[in-house]
Amino acid sequence: MDERRWEDLNIDCMVNILGRVGMKSLLLDVPFVCKSWYRASLNPSCWERLIFPDIKTSYSILFLSNAGEKLQWVHDPKLKRFLHQYQIEENHFSTTAFIKFVVNRSKGHATALRLPPCASETDLKYVSDVCDDLKAVGLPGDLVDDKSGVITELIGKWKRLEWLMLGSSYDLVKILSQISIHCKDFWGLRVSKANIFNDEAIAIVNFLPKIKHLILRKAEIHRDALMKLLQGCTELQVLDVSDCIGFSEDDGEILKLASHITNFICKGSREYDYDDDGFYEGGSFLFDDVVYDGYYSD
Repeated sequence: MDERRWEDLNIDCMVNILGRVGMKSLLLDVPFVCKSWYRASLNPSCWERLIFPDIKTSYSILFLSNAGEKLQWVHDPKLKRFLHQYQIEENHFSTTAFIKFVVNRSKGHATALRLPPCASETDLKYVSDVCDDLKAVGLPGDLVDDKSGVITELIGKWKRLEWLMLGSSYDLVKILSQISIHCKDFWGLRVSKANIFNDEAIAIVNFLPKIKHLILRKAEIHRDALMKLLQGCTELQVLDVSDCIGFSEDDGEILKLASHITNFICKGSREYDYDDDGFYEGGSFLFDDVVYDGYYSD
C-alpha cells in the first residue's frame, strides 16, 4: 500500500494546521518543505493570528532592530533562503517593511494582532487600515506611552474588538472610554506594568461593566481600587491580581468580595514594602508568558 504524503493532504486541512504553527515557522520553515506547503502558506487563513515575536530580544526572530533602523540580519542558511524566496534586498528592508509584509499576507483577514516592542505609530495605523476584523490586539508599552492619543483614535476602527493587551496603563481611562463607545463585544483586558488607583478602577467599572476577564498581574493596585473593582465588575469570571503591590493576598474582606469570581488569583500580592530609598520592590512583565482563549500563544 502506498504511503500517504503530507503534500497530498486536503488544502483546507493543511491551512488549518499551518495557521497554528506560528509566524516564525510560516516564514522560515513551511515554505521550504515542498511546493504544496508553500502554496498553502500563502492562504490568508494562515495569517489570521499575527503574533509578532519580540524583535528586540528574541533569539528565534529573524533579525535584531530598533524602530526606524535597518534590519541587522543574523547569519543563518534559512534566512538566506528567506531573502532569496521573497526577493528581499537586505539593505532596503526595515522593521516597518517586515510588519507590512506579514500583514499583507492576511489580506485583511487577521483577527488577532500583537505588535513587537519596536512597532511605530506608522505600523499601528497601517495594520488598523488593512485589518478591520481585529478581535484581539496587543500593544507594547512604548507605543502606549508615546502614542496613546493615536490609539484612542484608532479604537474607533476596531468595532469587533473583544480583547486588549496593553504594555502600559498610561492614559488607560481615555482608552477605556473609547472602547465603551465603539467595541460592544469587548470582554477582556490585560494591562502590564499597571498603576491602578481610584480613577482607573472607576473607569473600568463604568466603561467596562460587563468585563469577564481582567488581568493585572504584577501591578501596583491600591486596596481601595481593588475593592471598587470587586464591587462594580459583577460579571467577572477571571481576575488575576497575583504578585501585585498594594494589598495582601490574605485580606479577608477582599477574598470575601471575590468569592463570586470563578477564577480569582491573588497569590504573591502584598502590601507596600518600602526599601531603604523609599521605593517599593515591584516587578513588570511583557506580553510573552500567557495564553487567554486561544488568542495568543508563544
